Amino acid sequence: MTEEIVVIPGDGIGKEVVPAAVSVLEAVGDFEFVEADAGDAVKEETGEALPEETYELAASADATLFGAAGETAADVILPLRTAVDSFVNVRPAKAYPGVDALRPETDLVFLRENTEGVYSGHEDRLSEDLSTLTRVVTTSASERLAEFACDYVADREYDGFSVAHKANVMRETDGRFRDAVVSVAEDRGVETDEVLMDAFATRVCLDPTQFDVVVCPNLAGDVLSDLAAGLVGGLGLLPSANIGPERALFEPVHGTAPDIAGEGVANPSATIVSAAMLLEYLGYDGEGRRVRDAVEGVLADGPRTPDLGGDASTEDVTNAVLDRLD
Repeated sequence: MTEEIVVIPGDGIGKEVVPAAVSVLEAVGDFEFVEADAGDAVKEETGEALPEETYELAASADATLFGAAGETAADVILPLRTAVDSFVNVRPAKAYPGVDALRPETDLVFLRENTEGVYSGHEDRLSEDLSTLTRVVTTSASERLAEFACDYVADREYDGFSVAHKANVMRETDGRFRDAVVSVAEDRGVETDEVLMDAFATRVCLDPTQFDVVVCPNLAGDVLSDLAAGLVGGLGLLPSANIGPERALFEPVHGTAPDIAGEGVANPSATIVSAAMLLEYLGYDGEGRRVRDAVEGVLADGPRTPDLGGDASTEDVTNAVLDRLD
């Protein structure tokens, strides 16, 4: 059976890097692609940032590849993650040969809780002077993330994982998260170590080799993985996967980059590696490895887009990746 992949370019450079990734997927597999709309431009036209049709397509497809959304990002990506019932966001942060990385020894993976925390949407403006935000943490969601983390490290032969939290201050919420994650790991015989998230921010900059796999609450995973992007050469290099029980959504970590949108110079690497993660998710491990190797080869030897000190276009880099796949 041919797998169905929903393709949502979105706004800004999403319209440039997602087609690049699709061309790579077409080069290594036989998939059915269904294009859908979401984002700022769609809202201007229809009044909805995420049309119901797009939501339903993502909820029923084998996998979804998403680019970026602008001002409507929260109205697009959060519901799309809900559509695939994503409970974990997987964000690798790896320095590649040939890239002028601040910390070239960096090779981390963040496993971020993806359903709750401060992103649950419970905000209120109570007066002209007071607004509140309710943080939601459940044992069940924390345990589900921990089970995934245990399987993840076992499959990849890591010794264990680190748990980043702020339970010394947020005792009830992060305390619950920490206790649930550590308990599952203990039951599974997986080693863990704990680190306060603010201390992690310092330690990872000084010596990123202290960490391999890092399990985090939602907001912490978002912020700390972006921090790690600065160690490896920028957001243009970070892919991600939003994994659910039966389907998944893949997206680059970078946003719409309005300063370069439409100029044809966006770095497609993060989106193409996101497509490699999509391939691996669907069981095409060999094809995913081929795509990763091709991207790493181009990053090492060129051509490179301006964000990496080169003068190549998005098309130039994409074609160089495709050439290595022949």
